Amino acid sequence: AVKSKNKRGGSKKQVFESYMTSEEVSHGLKRGELIQVQSNSCQALCDDTWDIFLDGIVARNRALNGDIVVVQVLPREQWKVNLLTTQKKAEHTPSYDVDDQCKPISKHQNTTLTDTGTVVYIVEKKHSRAVTGFLKFLPDKRFAMFSPVDHRVPRINVPLDDCPENFSSRHGDYNTTLFICRITDWAGDSYFAEGRLAKTLGQAGEIEPETEGILTEYGIDFSEFSDQVLDCLPKNLPWTIPPEEMRKRRDLRNECIFTVDPATARDLDDALSCKQLPDGNFEVGVHIADVSYFVEQDNILDAVASQRATSVYLVQKVIPMLPRLLCEELCSLNPLTDRLTFSVIWKITPEGKILSEWFGRSVIRSCVKLAYDHAQSMIEAPDKMFAAEELPPVDPVHPIDEIHQAVLNLHSIAKNLRAQRFSGGALRLDQSKLSFMLDKETMMPQGCYVYQYRDSNKLVEEFMLLANIATAHHIYRRFPELALLRRHPPPKAKMVDELQELCDQLGINIDFSSAGALQKSLNNTLGDDEYSSARKEVLTHMCSRPMQMALYFCTGVLKEEQVFKHYALNVPLYTHFTSPIRRYADIIVHRLLASSLNCGPHLGLSTEEVEKQASHCNNKKTVSKRVQELSTELFFGVFVKECGPLDSEAMVMGVLDQSFDVLVLRYGVQKRIYCKSVGGLDSFQHRKVGKKSELTLVWTPEEQEKLPVEQIISVFTLVEVQLKADSVPMKYSAVLKRPDNSRL
Repeated sequence: AVKSKNKRGGSKKQVFESYMTSEEVSHGLKRGELIQVQSNSCQALCDDTWDIFLDGIVARNRALNGDIVVVQVLPREQWKVNLLTTQKKAEHTPSYDVDDQCKPISKHQNTTLTDTGTVVYIVEKKHSRAVTGFLKFLPDKRFAMFSPVDHRVPRINVPLDDCPENFSSRHGDYNTTLFICRITDWAGDSYFAEGRLAKTLGQAGEIEPETEGILTEYGIDFSEFSDQVLDCLPKNLPWTIPPEEMRKRRDLRNECIFTVDPATARDLDDALSCKQLPDGNFEVGVHIADVSYFVEQDNILDAVASQRATSVYLVQKVIPMLPRLLCEELCSLNPLTDRLTFSVIWKITPEGKILSEWFGRSVIRSCVKLAYDHAQSMIEAPDKMFAAEELPPVDPVHPIDEIHQAVLNLHSIAKNLRAQRFSGGALRLDQSKLSFMLDKETMMPQGCYVYQYRDSNKLVEEFMLLANIATAHHIYRRFPELALLRRHPPPKAKMVDELQELCDQLGINIDFSSAGALQKSLNNTLGDDEYSSARKEVLTHMCSRPMQMALYFCTGVLKEEQVFKHYALNVPLYTHFTSPIRRYADIIVHRLLASSLNCGPHLGLSTEEVEKQASHCNNKKTVSKRVQELSTELFFGVFVKECGPLDSEAMVMGVLDQSFDVLVLRYGVQKRIYCKSVGGLDSFQHRKVGKKSELTLVWTPEEQEKLPVEQIISVFTLVEVQLKADSVPMKYSAVLKRPDNSRL
């Protein structure tokens, strides 16, 4: 082992390989001996090509989750079997202390080897190096041990001077106190990093300290907007549209235009209109908040918005991209108020064929703020005369019947548009989304339910997709080198092949040849019993694993138009135009659109600048999604603690050699069950034939004279579980219940 001098003059064994120099890395990348990838715990994700398995903490060489790293692939005889490749949980990456996912090669093992490598250089530390965790007192040491909640992060030595004043004498008082620590160094001769305490959050298990920890750890800026930023906003309130601005725009204030959003939404980005024409066709409009009017390019407000890049939606609150005066007032398309918008208006047949298209800046006055529930009620009761008290306040200029008919016409057209999209080869992989009912005062979860995606949601989605596709074509025609679009690469071929083999073994007829073929396969229900929808959801999760993330990009960087394509939507060009209050990418698209219509300032952007911002938006979107998931997990953990234990049926999603993953049907959550922790289990045995993995659980008989009970665990097996709070705050486990005879 390489040795290095320690502070006391002795020598310590080198734990990690020294990093290559930038020159060595540059030469290695050019020669194809090294690969630049994004680290993802025990895997390095190599763009569209392959996954490289990083076998343990030493191979990860001090890189943390999300870092851009350079990897050296080991010789094939050193490759390992990564059981996570085809069976990993959808949301979670493995921690350092999970031992049943990464195995050395066995001569007799019938499974796939994974490219195995080691990190030799960190290009960019994407991980914030800020982590939440707990302090542990170490006698006779000048430092304390910080144990991160995230087991993918090493333990950290923290100077005692950073700890609370009485920590040394009363360290037991801090056993459940949550702190934030920032890693400052991680030497090559230690498994432990060095760090400094940044903040005391509060008691572990309380929602606000835990939430602040998540936001800090993932680098979310949740600070108040500075006075300099707020100075960029209009001063004279209540604000009115200047007359000279009105003259530049199409006046749509007398049209029947309305919003449809979640009941609690305050940032209303989009509105819809639908007017029947004398020839039987329709004039349909999508009207989007004109945020770029208020966010001027290159001022400090623009700089902060571009850095935040997206609003972050937590269960109990929103971390906005823009100041609330813009999000909830001046830009939000609130009812009975004049608002600036960007509109796309089509003449469209009842069947959904577009006859003409108009883009432009406009002014609207929304006549009502409908919730999805209101629109759904209108769709489900087409002949009903709705009373005023059944709806939010409505502009008296537009009778309720007029709004109702517009919703029905939009629904009819949307159904045709949707049918055409899916017959044309689109794919939608629906997965359960957990929603909560919160106490208005304490914001604690009182209940939870799986969110229902209904016709009113589909109506809005279809017209937003139509507007985004139309905008993509428009800005690409005008700015072929500068357009900011959104592409979705096809799924990873290696993972698709493995999943196809597994499905074949399970007797499931799945066609992965295209997005449309996969959608048709999923539409063929797996049986016609009460569990067919559960089997479809499990299969949908399995099909999601090879899928890649959709990405923003600048068209001047990728020269081949073929790679512009959006795989799931099966369209050649796509962008984001419809949510500029909460996505910065949409603001750039609005500026491109305004410039193309000669109704906005000169852009002054280069291809490199657009691509850099696109990349930043990609990173922030990924982080935002993960934080949203963690917020949901946090609240569900509280719900289990307050209302549990909770019993539910569950369906097996994937099987490893010592554990298996289940979809808890009542709540739509996924949990891993470890065989070694199942009470009442005598033994278990794993076997694998081809890609099909199976566990045999042997239960200890409840009565001495009876024989042991065997339970087979494979994909789609139904089991009974109980969700119980753990001793660790906010965490819960799924406990496998002893099967009754009907489950065997």
